[in-house]
Amino acid sequence: MAINRDLPPDIFQIATGSSEPIYRQMVEQLRRQILGGQIVAGDAMPSVREVATALGVNPMTVSKAYSLLESDAWLARRRGLGMVVAERESHFALTESRLELIRPSLERVALESQQLKLPAEDVLQMFSDILMQDTDSS
Repeated sequence: MAINRDLPPDIFQIATGSSEPIYRQMVEQLRRQILGGQIVAGDAMPSVREVATALGVNPMTVSKAYSLLESDAWLARRRGLGMVVAERESHFALTESRLELIRPSLERVALESQQLKLPAEDVLQMFSDILMQDTDSS
């Protein structure tokens, strides 16, 4: 596998106030970026030290995320090159399959909306506005 490009250490966006552990945020973000096509097989991952410094987190946190991604075959270790994005079957190319990846997040938002007794129409409008805002800025 040829190295396509070196990824920058700031490829992860961490929500420090989140109840989800930082390593899990990193794992999920990288999976989504790979499945969304922003990161492709052969891209070289930044070193554990670079990512830890960029995020201001313990290197063991980054190492744990990388290890999980490697054990699930999202990353591969290349002697002398560090970690690279692994070749994967593209069964997630279908939109329906990729949509399943956001189901847990949407379920959490739905539960919070119900607990706050917010009208579904208002929540859907806000979500639609957010989606359009992100699309407009791309």
